[in-house]
Amino acid sequence: MATSVETAAEHERILREIESTDTNCIGPTLRSVYDGREHGLFVEKLDVRIRNHDREIEKMCNHHFQGFVDSITELLKVRGEAQKLKSQVTETNRHLQDEGKELMGSMEELQKCRVQQRNIASTIDKLTHCLPVLEMYSRLQEQMRAKRYYPALRTLEQLELTCLPRAGEYRFCSIMAENIPKLRTQIRDTAMTQLRDFLESIRKHSDKIGETAIKQAKIQRSLDSSVSSQPRALIGRRRKEAMMMMMNINGIDGTPVSEQDSGILDVEDEEEQEEEEEEDVPGAQDLVDFSPVYRCLHIYTVLGLRDVFENYYRKQRRKQARLVLQPHSNMHETLEGYTRYFNQIVGFFVVEDHILHTTQGLVNRAYVEELWELALSKLIAALRTHSSYCDNPNLVLDLKNLIVLFADTLQGYGFPVSQLFDMLLEMREQYGEILLKKWNITFRQVLDQDNFSPIPVSTELEYKNYTSQFPLQDPELDKLPFPKKLPFSEFVPKVYCQLKEFIYACLKYSEDLHLSSTEVDDMIRKSTNLLLTRTLSHCLHYAIKKKNVGLAELVQVIINTTHLEQSCHFLEEFISNITNVPPDSANATKLYGMSTFKDARHSAEAEIYTNLNAKIDQFLQLAEYDWMVALQGGGTSEASDYLMDLIAFLNSTFSVFTNLPGTPVEHATLPGKVAQTACMSACKHISTSLMQLLLDPDVRQISMGALQQLNADVKECEGFARAGPVAGFQGDTLLLAFSDLRQLLELFTQWDWSSYLADYGKPSCKYLRVNPHTALTLLEKMRETSRKNNVFAQFRKTDRDRQKLIDTIIKQLRNLIAQQQA
Repeated sequence: MATSVETAAEHERILREIESTDTNCIGPTLRSVYDGREHGLFVEKLDVRIRNHDREIEKMCNHHFQGFVDSITELLKVRGEAQKLKSQVTETNRHLQDEGKELMGSMEELQKCRVQQRNIASTIDKLTHCLPVLEMYSRLQEQMRAKRYYPALRTLEQLELTCLPRAGEYRFCSIMAENIPKLRTQIRDTAMTQLRDFLESIRKHSDKIGETAIKQAKIQRSLDSSVSSQPRALIGRRRKEAMMMMMNINGIDGTPVSEQDSGILDVEDEEEQEEEEEEDVPGAQDLVDFSPVYRCLHIYTVLGLRDVFENYYRKQRRKQARLVLQPHSNMHETLEGYTRYFNQIVGFFVVEDHILHTTQGLVNRAYVEELWELALSKLIAALRTHSSYCDNPNLVLDLKNLIVLFADTLQGYGFPVSQLFDMLLEMREQYGEILLKKWNITFRQVLDQDNFSPIPVSTELEYKNYTSQFPLQDPELDKLPFPKKLPFSEFVPKVYCQLKEFIYACLKYSEDLHLSSTEVDDMIRKSTNLLLTRTLSHCLHYAIKKKNVGLAELVQVIINTTHLEQSCHFLEEFISNITNVPPDSANATKLYGMSTFKDARHSAEAEIYTNLNAKIDQFLQLAEYDWMVALQGGGTSEASDYLMDLIAFLNSTFSVFTNLPGTPVEHATLPGKVAQTACMSACKHISTSLMQLLLDPDVRQISMGALQQLNADVKECEGFARAGPVAGFQGDTLLLAFSDLRQLLELFTQWDWSSYLADYGKPSCKYLRVNPHTALTLLEKMRETSRKNNVFAQFRKTDRDRQKLIDTIIKQLRNLIAQQQA
């Protein structure tokens, strides 16, 4: 029961909600009814509620029905009155129409006249606006046919912005408006084509432009060096160039001068003029018509595409710069290759410099400096690579002059060129190496052609000729009558002249490098030092060490190097005179020629000693001593044949030193000193070699007869020393070379062991130069001989006593040696 009451209340609530809620929102409410189980009961209640509402509506309609009937009755009455009013109005309208027909005719005619009048005025106004359009378009067509594109673009701009908007919308105006972008594109493309032709043309002719600019800079430099003021002709020509440049830029009427396709002007007439009058060299800008650039720049500026044009121009010029800076693979072979390379670079930057100064912003200083930095890096790298292949000093010198002229030309246009001069200083070392190689060949040729003999002079003219080539100052030689001989060979004046030629070659490279006199002097002196210490020194050593060089030739080399050494201070003065730097200045580099020639002289002396000793060794190899020969009783042994031949050779050899010319001259002491040293060296070498023969380990036994033969040979050598083969030795100085061997032989031949052992180590010892080791070695060899040769020595008391004596002496010598070592 409670459930039906709740259901009824819920249904009542839903009905109220349906009555009070919009019909669009009753969906959820009805769904709640269908979700429940009492929807049939709800439908019954809904029907009851509908019937109640119907009864209420019916009551309301019954209440208002009488008023509706009264309104219908009044409406019927009004309809009759309305019919009457309609017929009256129709009649009145008919009378009005009949009476206004004539007026309407007049008014229609007046209206037609007014329309015609307005149309005529409008036509006149439109024609007034259209005629300028047509006239301007006609002018535009003429300008296009005449290829006057910049005025055409101005006309086009005026036509589009001023005339066409005033003319109105007509078909021909529409056609013109449609053609305006096409005409702009045509003008732009044509201007760009001319610019491309211009760029291609200057790329092909950049070498001619550069050649002209370099030639002009060369003339300017020569004029600056010859006179301090500029000639009027040059001033007039510069004014002419300035006027032409201004006309090129602005034109007479404020527009670009040339409206024709142009690029490089015809230069053949200019070349003919140069042949006729070399001084009248056209300016580099005179060869180029820049109007395509200016025209294209103006056109793109008007079109609002200046940035596009600037980027395109710079991009194309960068590409051309890379092509210009790419050298040919065989550029290093000839100077023409370098010249063409430099001309192209100069031509490129002359054009860019002109563009920089004659246009506003097409290229700026930063862009040009960037290109120049790129060019400098690639140029220097290319020059370093290609110049390294060059081995011709004349080509390197011409290249240096070309680089200097190239640098001066571009420096005149405001480009920094210090790096180029730094590179030239680097090339200076390479140039010096090439010169050294060339002079190395020259010196060797001079040495190979020299006869290493004093120069014979027959006449005063010949004598002056040689003294003009070499600074010979010898009063004694001047007093000698003709014919006479100069102390040196042809090598000396030739080498001295070549040294001066080398200095001149170094000086040529230092010119125009903007160096101070001190720097030039320092460079020349350092290069000359390299020539002396390295090249000439090697050549002299080559000549000295060469095979088949006789002692006379080596002595002449010594004399030659002595005179060259004495001439070094003349070379110092020569360098100071050409560089205007005093030789005694604080920073002046000294020449190392004296040490070079001293080393060569010492080398020649050493070679004399070596050769002489080698010849002595050849004689000593002929020695055939019989070490087991028996002692000859009574008679004296004669010297060996090989030794007699050796002594004869030495006498003839040292006569070469004695018979050298020029004894009264100052240098005459030189051969004497060399001969003395050589003679002493030869004697010492003979003594040492004979000692080595005695002590040779292969010789195990030596008899007293062999010592007697050796003693005879040593006496022969001492006789040679006493004879004085070379003058200048005091007393028996030369005999000292044989003193070691002499004392040793006397010790054994006289068998004076008691004195040796008793006085050993004392200054008054008779055998002071005999070494115990040497004596022991030789005595052991004699003991072995005594043992093997005297098989029956044990049966003879004398031999037994001698053998015991030898053993005793050996024992004492060993004790003496042990005491020394302790």
